[in-house]
Amino acid sequence: MTGETNRVLRLCLHHMALLRRRPLPGSPLRPAGSFSSLREDKRRGLLWKTLVGLSVGVPVAVGVKYAVSEPRKRRKMRIVIEGFGRLCRSLSVGIFISVDYWWTTNVAVRGLDESSPSYLAEMSACHQRAAECMVEGAIRNGGIYIKLGQGLCSFNHLLPPEYIRTLQILEDKALNRRYKEVDALFREDFNKTPEQLFKTFDHEPIAAASLAQVHKAELFDGTPVAVKVQYIDLRDRFDGDIRTLEILLDIVKFMHPSFGFRWVLKDLKGTLAQELDFENEAKNSERCAEELKHFSFVTVPKVFWELTSKRVLTAEFCNGCKINNVEEIKRQGLSLKDTADKLIRTFAEQIFYTGFIHADPHPGNVLVRRGPDNKAELVLLDHGLYEYLSQCDRVALCKLWRSIVLRDEAAMEKYSNALGVKEYFLFCEMLLQRPINMRQLGLSNILSREETAYMREMASHRFDSIMQVLKSMPRPMLLVFRNINTVRSINITLGAPVDRYFVMAKSAVRGWGRIQAERTGMLPRFWVFRWVRTTWESLKFELALRWEMASMSVTRSFLSLLSYVGLISLDAEMYEYLR
Repeated sequence: MTGETNRVLRLCLHHMALLRRRPLPGSPLRPAGSFSSLREDKRRGLLWKTLVGLSVGVPVAVGVKYAVSEPRKRRKMRIVIEGFGRLCRSLSVGIFISVDYWWTTNVAVRGLDESSPSYLAEMSACHQRAAECMVEGAIRNGGIYIKLGQGLCSFNHLLPPEYIRTLQILEDKALNRRYKEVDALFREDFNKTPEQLFKTFDHEPIAAASLAQVHKAELFDGTPVAVKVQYIDLRDRFDGDIRTLEILLDIVKFMHPSFGFRWVLKDLKGTLAQELDFENEAKNSERCAEELKHFSFVTVPKVFWELTSKRVLTAEFCNGCKINNVEEIKRQGLSLKDTADKLIRTFAEQIFYTGFIHADPHPGNVLVRRGPDNKAELVLLDHGLYEYLSQCDRVALCKLWRSIVLRDEAAMEKYSNALGVKEYFLFCEMLLQRPINMRQLGLSNILSREETAYMREMASHRFDSIMQVLKSMPRPMLLVFRNINTVRSINITLGAPVDRYFVMAKSAVRGWGRIQAERTGMLPRFWVFRWVRTTWESLKFELALRWEMASMSVTRSFLSLLSYVGLISLDAEMYEYLR
């Protein structure tokens, strides 16, 4: 009976469903449009529900996955989201600066004389806003962005002073990470906390820069050490930051076809990646110490390998002030001239002789302190970014520098071609970062207003030729240029007490002499032969330079005498030569 009742109920329900689908006799029929609008309403409702479901479900699913993931995976998920933020931030900085400069040049200073106080004030304010915007963006993005900002600091003869003053903050105090991140990194690399590895460990960093921050600590035997701790997310975000910069450079090249620097980033990507390996940095520091051990005034902090990993570097703690801190150097009773001379000789030795070149010698990486002889002693830090220049290229560079100082134009062209560059004169001016007057041997370390204007005009009006020179020369020369330009900048900050060009030329001649001595087989084993060969090459250079200077001086005096007695008349160009 119960089964039959169920069958009757199912039949009744079936009939009711049929009645709902079909209109009753005599009832008005629905128009076709009503059925289509009904289907459209259903479709819209389904789409809306889907969107709501995705907007709620995806964040919930991501949140659940984030909550149950281990710390490293959580960090990678954050990096992906933050990477998009860095891209948007970089684009906004670029747009802000571009619009600001366009408005200033086309509206604010339109019609004003370029030498008027109003024009200069408006442009100075625009430069300051742009520099502050760049610093803020670099600090918030961190990592490689700060590294690029540090590189700009050395171009103090090309960039407006507002940029230089503002960008200097990036040299040693840029970022400061939380204590928990430092502890987490030590647990990942050593399975211990800093308190378990050191007698004392100060979580407050004494310096913070682009890739890491430095903490002061003490070993259990009482030895003070500096512990360089890499930012915990830097390795994971490196590839993403490089891709972001590539996108930005592609956009810049699309807007300004001549401004194509993507190839530079491609060439330096591998070198920058090595800088993230602190074990490699430790090896670099030991090699640097070995190759410069004959310079008693150079100190490279000793590495403690048992407390070093790919993201943590523990080394001897060395006191000292930054090499651009003129007041502190004077307060210690040290000579600025002696300091500058030792700085130039140290890095010239690497460029012209050893070939293993510190590519990031900014002021935060070179400290000055009083040595055992009561004279300036240099402490070289941060050995992560190095470049190697082959012996063939070093020989060509040695001879090129010598020929520039002696104003031997034929040799300048020859050795520029040996380095792959055809526009030799432009290349030589780029190498020295100053104009070259072939009629005058002396090279002032501080550019005059006219010379500074010439260099800035060259940078803007001969940009395509400069790019061609950079592409033509050996790739390691890119970082050699950075080294030379940074040392030039520091020398100027110290008041240019040393003739940098002449000191480097003497180092080039000595380096070439030692390289030639080492090529002769058995004889290099005798230090006396190396010393004689090097001394002879240096003496020849000194004699050649003094002979050229004396010849030019006699020529000037003779022409002036002839002009004075009225035997010859001099045009404006000859007067400029005599002056």
